Amino acid sequence: MTRAVVLGSGSAVPPRILSNDELSRMVDTNDEWIVQRTGIRERRVTSPEETSSTLGTEAARKALTAANTDPGEIDLVVCATTSPDYPWPSVACLIQDAVGATTAGAFDLSAACAGFVYALSVGGSMISAGSARKVLVVGADTLTKQVDWEDRATCILFGDGAGAVVLGGREDSERGLIDSVLYSDGSGSKHLLVEAGGGRYPKCQPHSEGKRASIYMAGREVYRFGVNAMPDACEKLLAKTGYTADDIDLFVPHQANIRIIDSAAERLGIPMDKVFVNLERYGNTSGASIPLALDEAVQQGRLKKGMLVMTVGFGGGLAWGANLVRW
Repeated sequence: MTRAVVLGSGSAVPPRILSNDELSRMVDTNDEWIVQRTGIRERRVTSPEETSSTLGTEAARKALTAANTDPGEIDLVVCATTSPDYPWPSVACLIQDAVGATTAGAFDLSAACAGFVYALSVGGSMISAGSARKVLVVGADTLTKQVDWEDRATCILFGDGAGAVVLGGREDSERGLIDSVLYSDGSGSKHLLVEAGGGRYPKCQPHSEGKRASIYMAGREVYRFGVNAMPDACEKLLAKTGYTADDIDLFVPHQANIRIIDSAAERLGIPMDKVFVNLERYGNTSGASIPLALDEAVQQGRLKKGMLVMTVGFGGGLAWGANLVRW
C-alpha cells in the first residue's frame, strides 16, 4: 500500500502586526475583551501588494526546500483558499508558476477554514491511487482583505498567512496520512459567508446593492457548530482507524477560538500540553491555520518524525473534517 508521507513543511506570514491595542483605536473594543472571548492578542495583515498567492508561494518554497524536492518533481499543486488573488485563475496556478513546478497540474479547493483538511485528504488520495508521486498542498488566506473594519464581531478574529507541505508516496510505510473524515452541511451556509462577488450577487451594481461584500458571521451559531463539529469529527476518525485519544502525540486544531479549542480537547480527553495553539499571535488564518501551525510545531521541535498528529478544522459551508497522520 502506498501512503502519502509528509516530506517537508513551510509557512509564511506578512510582516505587519496588528495588535489588539491598535485595533481598539479603530473599532469599539479592547485587548481584555478580545483575549477573554477569543484568545487572540495580535494578527498579521497583508499590504496591498501581498496576496494569498505571494504568501502561498513563500510557504511552498520553504516546504520544497525542507522536503529536498525539486519543483519539477511535483505532479500536483492543491491550494486551499477562500481569498484568491482573482476569481480566476486559481491561486494554485499562480503558485505552480512561481515555484517552477512546470509539469504539475494545479487547482484551488474551497472549504473555508476546513480547506487544508480537505486538501490534505485529496492530495493524499491522489498519491495512494497512483495518480501522483509528489503533491504540494498549500493553505493560503488573506481574510483581512474581506473583513469590515467597522464590525468588531469579525474584524478582531482574522489574520493572514500561508502554510504548505510536500507529500510523497512511500510503499508499506508506517508514516504518512492514515485516514481522513470529511463532512458538510449546506443548510448552515447562511451562518458564515460573503454574499457579494459570486454569480448570485455580482459585484457590479445593481446586483450586489445591499448585499454584504465582507465577511458575515452569525457568531453564536458558528460557535455552537465548532464546539460540536471538531470533537465529533475526531471521535469518528479515531473509531474508524482504531486509535484512541491517548495515542495522539500532538493535536493541531483549526485556530479559530481558544474556547472552542479548549472545549474540543477536554471532550476528547487530550491534555493541553499535547495541543498546539498559536492563534494568540495570528488569529484565524482560515485555510492557512492548520499548515501554519504544523510548520511552527516542526520548527519548535514539538512535531517530530514518527509522531501521531491529528488535525481538525471547521468553517463556512458548513464544512468540517479531520486527518490522522503519522508524521
